[in-house]
Amino acid sequence: MNEDVHARAKHLILADHVEHIAQHEREWLDQHLETCTDCDRLADATQKALRSLRAVSVPLPPSLASRAQLRVYLRIEELRTHRRGSWALWISCGLSWGFGAASTPYVWRGFQWAGQYIGVPNVVWQMGFGLWWALPALVAAGILLVEKLGEGSSETQ
Repeated sequence: MNEDVHARAKHLILADHVEHIAQHEREWLDQHLETCTDCDRLADATQKALRSLRAVSVPLPPSLASRAQLRVYLRIEELRTHRRGSWALWISCGLSWGFGAASTPYVWRGFQWAGQYIGVPNVVWQMGFGLWWALPALVAAGILLVEKLGEGSSETQ
């Protein structure tokens, strides 16, 4: 017989025990198992193996379920707290960028005026302007770095 037919039968035998199969596939598998002894033996062996696995009992500590629930709850709370902090950081970065972009022409003129009034070279007041523009990004990067370092040290404890 064709090897693909046996592979399909093997797949359907396994799928039937995990996720169940459609009716037309069930009918095809039943017909195939009537004519193919190898696949029929595989189906019987799979059924026996699953039956024996269901018969095995594993003793578990009584507090295992409550401890697992507590761990899951604590992890959910940790993720919620982290997510809230991240959103606040992203919102503040977005607002900072928006206000920075809107005020750029005015700040440029202010730096230019201050540079000419004080009498510093153009390069100096232009570098000051660049620092003013980069400062929010540097602060945000610093906050993220401190946050990541804090997560790394808490995981090792």
